[in-house]
Amino acid sequence: MTGEAPILSTSDSTLDADVQKTVDALNTDGISARRGAFSVDWADTLREDIDIAFAEALSRPDGAVGRGPKRYYVEMHPEQMHGWLELVDHPWVRSVCEAVLGPDYEIIELGFDIPGPGAKNQPWHRDFPMPEETRVNRRLTSLAFNATAVDTAEDMGPFQIAPTTQWDLPEGFEHEMFPPKSAYERYEKLSTRKYPQRGDVSVRSALTIHRGTENQSDKSRPVLVLGVDAPGAGNAEHHDMAVTRDFYDSLPERVQRHLVCPIVDELVPITQKHSIEGLMMGEA
Repeated sequence: MTGEAPILSTSDSTLDADVQKTVDALNTDGISARRGAFSVDWADTLREDIDIAFAEALSRPDGAVGRGPKRYYVEMHPEQMHGWLELVDHPWVRSVCEAVLGPDYEIIELGFDIPGPGAKNQPWHRDFPMPEETRVNRRLTSLAFNATAVDTAEDMGPFQIAPTTQWDLPEGFEHEMFPPKSAYERYEKLSTRKYPQRGDVSVRSALTIHRGTENQSDKSRPVLVLGVDAPGAGNAEHHDMAVTRDFYDSLPERVQRHLVCPIVDELVPITQKHSIEGLMMGEA
C-alpha cells in the first residue's frame, strides 16, 4: 500500500540547512514547520482579515463551503490579507517552494479553514486524489502552507496528521481521497496532533492523510491556507483567486512571476467551488 520514498533531485548544496531539513521532512513525514516565522502582530492582523472575510462570505450564497458540522472553508483574494506579500515572499517559503516544486512554482490558492465550537472529527482524508506524477515518479507536485490565526490549545480541535502517508497508494479509497475505515487504526497509531502558535507557519503535502478533530472549546480555530503548485499540477482550475492591476504592479517581479491568476479591473467575491463532498457531514 505504501510507496517507496522519493530521491530528492535538488542538490543539497543549493539549499540552506533549514530548507534542506524541511524538504527532507516533506519527503518523509509529509509535514514540517517554521516556528516563529512571523510576529504575533502579523498573526493578529491575519485574524482580523479572516474575521472580515468570513462575515462577508457568510452573507452571500456559496461564499463559504461546509467541511463538516460547524466547520467552514472560504477562499479569498490576496488583497483581502494585509500580510499576503510577507507570507509568499518569506525566504523560507520561497526556498521550500523552489526546492520541492521547481523554480517556476505557481501560487494558486488563498483561503482559510474555520473549525468553530462544536466542530466534529472529520473522516481521515487527503485533499485531492494522488497525481500520476506522484504515483509513478514519487514526486510532490503541490504544497499547502498553513498559518494559524490563534494559539492552538488541546480543546480547540487541533489538526491531526498521519506522517509518511503521502505515499500511500489509494487502494480502496473512496474518490481516491477517503481511505477505508479498516485503515483508521493505522492512522491513529501514526498520527500526531499539531498545536501551532501565532506566527508559526507549517508546510505539508495535502496528500498526507489528515483530519480536523472535535472542537470542544467555545472558540473558533481559524487557519490560513496558501496553496502552491508545480507547473502543470492543475489545481488552479479549482480556485478563483484574482488580483487587481494596481496590486499586481506593486509586487516585486520575483512574486509576480509565480502568480497564474487573472489580473482584473475589479475583484469579484469568490463563489466557492473546491468542495469536498465527503467532508460535508463530518465523521460517520
